[in-house]
Amino acid sequence: MCQLLGMNCNVPTDICFSFEGFCARGGKTDEHRDGWGIAFFEGLGCRVFLDDQPSIESPIAQLVRQYPIKSTNVIAHIRKATIGPVGLENCHPFKRELWGRYWVFAHNGDLKEFHYPSQGHYCPVGSTDSEQAFCQILETLRQHFPQGKPPLEVLYPVLETLTQEIAQYGIFNYLFSDGEHLFVHCSTKLSYIIRQAPFAAAHLVDEDITVDFQELTTASDRVAIIATVPLTDNEEWITLQPGELLVFQDGQPVTQSVIPFYSPNSRHPVAS
Repeated sequence: MCQLLGMNCNVPTDICFSFEGFCARGGKTDEHRDGWGIAFFEGLGCRVFLDDQPSIESPIAQLVRQYPIKSTNVIAHIRKATIGPVGLENCHPFKRELWGRYWVFAHNGDLKEFHYPSQGHYCPVGSTDSEQAFCQILETLRQHFPQGKPPLEVLYPVLETLTQEIAQYGIFNYLFSDGEHLFVHCSTKLSYIIRQAPFAAAHLVDEDITVDFQELTTASDRVAIIATVPLTDNEEWITLQPGELLVFQDGQPVTQSVIPFYSPNSRHPVAS
């Protein structure tokens, strides 16, 4: 199954350290060899890199590892294809416009019986269940709020309900952002860590690389890293509960709830 990586912080920060370990899982330390992608929000712009080659072998991934692009919101994905063939059009993250802003989405899991009707403003380009779910989310938000992006406290309950509806069809771990907020939903497996003062050294699980963040940060910096599986082996990561929906802003969660977790087979809530 695929893996996710996200970053949300209060000052523009590069993700080179985390991405180095994450890339290794795309064919070196794990089996996710069916493409990869990463999106960086920079002001109103969004820089996206995609490749249908394994990240560990991709020259584009090598560029990203060595290029310290600074962003306050980043979403990355490495793919193990289950629904939809290997191809550039099926690489996450996906990007669309809504309310005059770019939105980016990446998904880990299978939604085998989910079908987006494709009768609205948004249409999938590829053949993944993930892109269909993304189009469904955007179409629903667009219809609920035709005048523009509402305040977070108004938008959140609608996304929460929609997430619960889609999660009935299978595993629905996702990262979703417009560059202001990073929405994180866990169906089965996601963890996060918040790095802030006093900073310390961190060592990657997948590569023998250590970085002392105290040498690279200021006392006011705060960075949240979200990953399917923790990327470091000397830090305490927080494991999300199945059904948990968090919103990160400025490097910390600002809104969260636990949505009833549904068994993909029974469509009935189960204890989490």
